[in-house]
Amino acid sequence: MEEIRNMYAQMGISNAVFEYGEEITENLKERFAEIDQNAEYNQLKVLKAMQDHQVSEACLLGTTGYGYNDLGRDTLEQVYASVFHTEDALVRPQITCGTHALALALMSNLRPGDELLSPVGKPYDTLEEVIGIRPSKGSLAEYGITYRQVDLNKDGSFDWEGIAGAINERTHLVTIQRSKGYQTRPTLSVKRIGELISFIKKIKPDVICMVDNCYGEFVELSEPSDVGADMVVGSLIKNPGGGLAPIGGYIAGKKECVENAAYRLTSPGLGKEVGASLGILPQFYQGLFLAPTVTAGALKGAIFAANVYENLNFAVIPNGTESRHDIIQAVTFGTPEGVIAFCEGIQAAAPVDSHVTPEPWDMPGYDSKVIMAAGAFVSGSSIELSADGPIKPPYAVYFQGGLTWQHARFGILKSLQSLLDKKVLTVADVEKAKEKLRKSAK
Repeated sequence: MEEIRNMYAQMGISNAVFEYGEEITENLKERFAEIDQNAEYNQLKVLKAMQDHQVSEACLLGTTGYGYNDLGRDTLEQVYASVFHTEDALVRPQITCGTHALALALMSNLRPGDELLSPVGKPYDTLEEVIGIRPSKGSLAEYGITYRQVDLNKDGSFDWEGIAGAINERTHLVTIQRSKGYQTRPTLSVKRIGELISFIKKIKPDVICMVDNCYGEFVELSEPSDVGADMVVGSLIKNPGGGLAPIGGYIAGKKECVENAAYRLTSPGLGKEVGASLGILPQFYQGLFLAPTVTAGALKGAIFAANVYENLNFAVIPNGTESRHDIIQAVTFGTPEGVIAFCEGIQAAAPVDSHVTPEPWDMPGYDSKVIMAAGAFVSGSSIELSADGPIKPPYAVYFQGGLTWQHARFGILKSLQSLLDKKVLTVADVEKAKEKLRKSAK
């Protein structure tokens, strides 16, 4: 223990912060054991899919050019379909990010005159221009596709009456964002998503239900595709890439939906038949194999963060004890200084670019300045230790990732140290939080 304490001291963590972190960690041992059990189940699920589809050394070789008859690419898509229990899957490096994957799924399965419905409130910021909420070239709105939204109730519950009233003859696709995005609302559990889909399908059985699954993969034992989702969509530089995938996205779901997406990604008449894997398949396969345990480490880090900051009297979503359905932890500081200091601490904890100071900037796709801390091996990879937030009220930061639990823990301690160094908090605040912990343990 003394060696670890000394190492943390060398890494800039004060004794007060280290001891506070130790007390938090000790209180979470039982909960962490449950996370490890879930990870074991999901690890076996991924392994079984790989074995069932006879992944071989030949699958790792890849192709160039047109990519015809790419054994590894086609097998990987079969593996994804098995993992998510869907009819088909599209898993490609040509899908550049999560927003691209979502835009692809929407644009390929909606036609002029259709209406898109979000029954869970505003989507993530970068989708606003895809939909046309904020005007942008090539948006769904430019193609005559309308959009309707039903906000969640103040307590985070579904507005059942509002949803039923919003569904009409033009409603063709319903988009359900599992994670909170830049909002301080609860993340949706797989169970709640299933209830919502069941309600919608009873009103209009032929509507397509798509789930933005970003940050949620492998957090629970099941996925939204197990409870009725026609498509689940995500990014490979988040959970399912396991920190190894350098790019890519996936769409898993009904065969027709996936085929539509493939024709939009490449060309009508070509679809899934083309698209070379370019030597990237080993990272895709190995990343998926590691994803359940990497996600478990990130999940532990998120729960640790919730407990660290909740006991310091900051608003956190989810709180320190409630069940988890993604790896994102929101902490509301109420001031720009808090958000910036937190992100500076996360950046300083990174293995790459730890010497760099992040600053808020006008990032494409957002309506305010955004600060992002991400000293990652893969640029922008948010399964790696990262944090970001818009510089606007309520001044909340969103923390996620950590390829190992140990790194996630260090990152959070470093963020707290930064808040102390920047005078946003004091050592007395930390001591009060420790005393609060001890009283609650009695």
